[in-house]
Amino acid sequence: MVDARENRGAPLPLTSPDWSPFLPGIALWALALYLPLSGPLARLEEALAAGPLPAAAQQVALVVSSLLLALAIGVLADLALSWALGPDWASSLGLIAAGWGLFTALASRAREGGE
Repeated sequence: MVDARENRGAPLPLTSPDWSPFLPGIALWALALYLPLSGPLARLEEALAAGPLPAAAQQVALVVSSLLLALAIGVLADLALSWALGPDWASSLGLIAAGWGLFTALASRAREGGE
């Protein structure tokens, strides 16, 4: 028989999950997927420019929405890969994807510059 006093300090697994193994992967996937998400964000920027908001409010709305979109996509990508492969592999793949995105951005910039 288990005494209730022994379980007092332990959180319930469904009410307070431990997100710490997922945080590096979420950040890396949000960073890696930020460039592909720039297309929808450009359309949002055009829609905000045509709207009645002042320029400062447009910038705040654009920054907040881009951060939330990148975070949401990062969470979804990391959770899906963590479920399929495990949290460590998902974080490693996020690091590889972020590095590959940086590499391709630099290569594209060098190609446009004629270097």
